[in-house]
Amino acid sequence: MELATRHTVAAPRRSDTRHCAWCGRPLPDTGRIGRPRRYCAQPCRQRAYERRAAVQRGGLPDDAVVLSGEELADLQDRLFQLRCAAEDIATAATDGTGGAELLRLATELAHTARGLERLR
Repeated sequence: MELATRHTVAAPRRSDTRHCAWCGRPLPDTGRIGRPRRYCAQPCRQRAYERRAAVQRGGLPDDAVVLSGEELADLQDRLFQLRCAAEDIATAATDGTGGAELLRLATELAHTARGLERLR
């Protein structure tokens, strides 16, 4: 008689960090079962609700993105920084810069791009 072996399959864990849907801060991994958190705190949840309500009152589509003038200027600044970092890498590569310097520039570019991912 053969003994049956038990195999337990662990639930797959998300390796990527989840971020607050309002402010972009990383959400803590609570390990809870159920619907995942979307906001880091009640004030972020409230601001998101207020923005959704304002979009609905304005007759805009649900997927509309509304930015203030300040937010737009900040986004344009960060896009400019990203472009400059990419141009620095292209110039360095053309000039025959060594691998260590290219790595440093590429790391700086990745850091700038990560900051740009947060549109809040």
